[in-house]
Amino acid sequence: MRHRVRKHLKFSNKTFSHRKAMQRNLLTSFFMHKSIKTTVKKAKLIVPMVDKLINIANTKDEMNAIRYAMTYLYTKEASLELFKNVAPKYKGNKTSGFTRATAISERDGDNAKIVLLELV
Repeated sequence: MRHRVRKHLKFSNKTFSHRKAMQRNLLTSFFMHKSIKTTVKKAKLIVPMVDKLINIANTKDEMNAIRYAMTYLYTKEASLELFKNVAPKYKGNKTSGFTRATAISERDGDNAKIVLLELV
């Protein structure tokens, strides 16, 4: 049995490549702009990845960390932003809780909840 699986975040109607591209696009935009407006479901999808990338940038040696981060990010500018500006602010014993999701409104077409995801 598949207990405690995050089934609600699977985006099951999308293919694997589409899900991976969507995650990478969201992460790249998030680190470039330090905040994004998106749906609650997509925000919950990338929060663990943001925490993981910030932790990797702070713990691993720089070359391996850059290679690891580039598997999740599309552009070199986003990875430089992560390593030069974002990760050093959170260096220390904190391992999660780097983001804040603030409810904004509902989208007009389908009434999906929109949140502003930003760095704390």
